[in-house]
Parts: sequence; structure tokens; C-alpha cells
Amino acid sequence: MKTLEGQVAVVAGSARGAGRGIACMLGEAGATVYCTARSTRGNLVTKKRPETIDETAELVTARGGVGIAVRVDHTKPNEVEKLFDRIKREQGRLDILVNNVNGDALYQWKRAWDISLDVGLEILKAAIYSHIVNVHYAVPLMLEKKKGLIVEITDGDGFYYRGNLYYDLTKTTAIRLAMDFATELRKKNVACVAITPGFLRSEAVLETLHVKESNWRDAIKRRPEFAESETPNYVGRAIAALAADPKVMKKSGRVFNSAELAREYGFVDIDGRSPKIWEWIADSKFRYKKIDDGFYSYFDMDYDFLAKEVKKLQKEIAGAASC
Repeated sequence: MKTLEGQVAVVAGSARGAGRGIACMLGEAGATVYCTARSTRGNLVTKKRPETIDETAELVTARGGVGIAVRVDHTKPNEVEKLFDRIKREQGRLDILVNNVNGDALYQWKRAWDISLDVGLEILKAAIYSHIVNVHYAVPLMLEKKKGLIVEITDGDGFYYRGNLYYDLTKTTAIRLAMDFATELRKKNVACVAITPGFLRSEAVLETLHVKESNWRDAIKRRPEFAESETPNYVGRAIAALAADPKVMKKSGRVFNSAELAREYGFVDIDGRSPKIWEWIADSKFRYKKIDDGFYSYFDMDYDFLAKEVKKLQKEIAGAASC
């Protein structure tokens, strides 16, 4: 069903992996999707990965949407500003922003003090700063229509340590960004959520396990949890379902995984499966606590009171400065 027909989305970081799956499923729901990243035909960022945003845009169109590829370095504000100026000019609206730029190609699984500080800074720019830049230019477009959805893509829905300083910092910060954006936009009808896929059968994961999508089950013997893996389209359908939900504001400021949203909204992966990686993890030696209402309660406060106090303080400072 074309539940998002007429809506406009930006999927930042959509050349491959979750970003590509998200763009395709937004297209499946009928959206016009601007597919952005740095890898284009004839201009690959890294020779290690051949995927491009041009292919993603074509897949979006093949799914029933309108795919538009735009090369953007999201760590450069001037390029991001041009992107959203173009969207305003061409579409006159923006309904969905998916922040999936992640710097994954830069991660080094070493001790923090063994990682180059220059590399660390590039990771933070890609996976945190770029998200803030995108929101800076996207929100004014959403406010014109008094409606929107911002999605932060993360890895995991808990605050456990993810095995590496920079990886952990960026993935947990994506959740915090969703909470912060949600707080600032809570009265503007713009919802902000964080979403994590499960065990993703991305191009890189399939290659690492020496299988293809057609024979991915061959890797289960070596990695039993791979039996509960999901295609990148699963999280894409989760976001499409959220974007079509008229009550999505009730979810603003929270983190969800693709499987729980599948149960709520009644969709399956494109292969017809309903992966249960989170149940598998719960039964394994790796145990963690999912962010729950108790966690969110630490973030709750009387924001109206705080706003009044800030304004009062600003008046006092301005009055003192004029004396």
C-alpha cells in the first residue's frame, strides 16, 4: 500500500546497508526519496565497497517510489544546506529525515589510546556532527508543514558498552540525539526516534561470512545467531510504518528495534520471515537491559517551567548588562 505517497524523505547514508534498505522501503510505500552519500558511479569513496547512491535511487524507483541520488558529504554544512535548498525548490516540503551516516568504515577495533586521534575525530564528525548538521537544515522545512519524522539509526537499544570507545560513543549518542531533538520539537509535531536493526544481512556482513543473500543460511553453522538475521529492508519497513502512523508523536524521544515495531505494525521482512534475534540474545550469555520507562524517567522534567526560568534569567542578564 502506498501509505507514504506524496511524502518526501531524505535518507542520509543510503549507498548500502541499512540506509539502502530504508530508502527502498520508503519507496515501496510510495515516497519520493533523496538518496544521499558520497559514493556515486565513477566516484567511489572507497574501493572496498562498490555500492553507490545511484543504484539505491534506481531500486527506490523500481519499488514504486521516486528515487533521487544526490552526492553529499554530510560533514560539510554548505553541501547539506544546498541539498535542503534543492528539496525546498523541487518538492516544497520534507516529511522524513533518516540519519544513517555512521563512519563505520573508519572504526578500528583497538583500545582507545591505540586509535589515531585524527581517525577518532573523523568518526565523530561522520556519526554525530553530520546528524546535527542535517537536523539544522531539515527542521525548518518540516516546520513549514507542522509535521515530520526524524530517525536516528543506532546499533542496540541499551546503554551497554559496545566493545570500542568510538563505536559505543556514536551509537549511544544517536539515541541521546533522538531524545534531545524530541525534547526541543515536542510541541512542533515533529517526532524524533532512534531505531536499531537486529543482526543485519548487509552487503559487508554477507561478504565477511563468505555467503550471498541467495545462500545466507550456509553461514548459520559457523554463526548460529545468523539464523535470526534480517535484511536491511526490515528496518526500512519499520520506518515506513512509523512514518505512516498518525500517532507517531507518542513514540517521540524513544528507541525501538525493528522486530518490536514489526510485531506492533504487523509487517514481515521481504523474505516473509519474522527474525527473533532479540529473543536469541536474551537466551545467550550476552545479557543486557533494554532502555525502559525507568531509564526514560531520568530524562523527564517540567520543560515549560524550565523554559520560563531560562527566559527569566535572560531578562535578568539583559537588565544587568544595560546598567
